[in-house]
Amino acid sequence: MEELKVRDIMQTDVQVVGPDTTVRELADLLAQKKISGVPVVDTGQRVVGMVTEADVILQDADLHFPYYIPLLDSIIYVQSVNKFEQRLKKMFGTKVADIMTREVVTVSPDASVHDAATLMADRKVNRLPVVEGQRLVGIVTRGDIVRAIAESKA
Repeated sequence: MEELKVRDIMQTDVQVVGPDTTVRELADLLAQKKISGVPVVDTGQRVVGMVTEADVILQDADLHFPYYIPLLDSIIYVQSVNKFEQRLKKMFGTKVADIMTREVVTVSPDASVHDAATLMADRKVNRLPVVEGQRLVGIVTRGDIVRAIAESKA
């Protein structure tokens, strides 16, 4: 039996936002469409980021300062100051560009569903934008993969 490809299960009607979309508009879109995240694309439909409900929720969460240990005349941070700065920026961001993840994990439409599932598990992501060249052509979610597995077992 031929191995199932991402193109066989991906969704091609993809909700997207631009970097200049407001966080409020993003929250409205996610709520209205009942989705948990969307790719961020530029005017050429190239994926420049990913934004999720978690990014929006972070704006309403408590900010925890990094733990540190005073040692002699120095301060040693136990947690990453860089991560704190990123979280601070996301917390007060007004545009999608302020809160999106810029390092996006993508997949080719010709990748196997097995490879896409492995990529999601290894990189701890819930959705993969499907790109051909540099252009967005679809999206594959955990739900799409679960349905494909269920259908292949039937």
